[in-house]
Amino acid sequence: MLSILATWTLAAAFFGAGLYNAIGTAATQSSFARWGFPPWWCRVTGALEIAIAALMAFPGTFPFGLICGALVIAAAAWTVVRNREFSHLPPIGLFVGLLVLAQAIR
Repeated sequence: MLSILATWTLAAAFFGAGLYNAIGTAATQSSFARWGFPPWWCRVTGALEIAIAALMAFPGTFPFGLICGALVIAAAAWTVVRNREFSHLPPIGLFVGLLVLAQAIR
């Protein structure tokens, strides 16, 4: 039961983050541009995060989703640390914790 809850929480978190990025508000686009990406890159990131959520929703593709999710979160962490925007680290840490938990209890 805990494994299912952790998996769906992680999938929902990636879906929510993906939806937020895919909507691409002016503030989101501005952040991506400030970090050196084209402003529309937030939509690419959002699409990847939504795809990761879908991969995590199915047992057969969960491991691939977990790997892709870890790569996206590592890239996000690298980006915010490189740009010294440490206020973005707590949500990234939450994703790291969820990734570790979901893998550990599988």
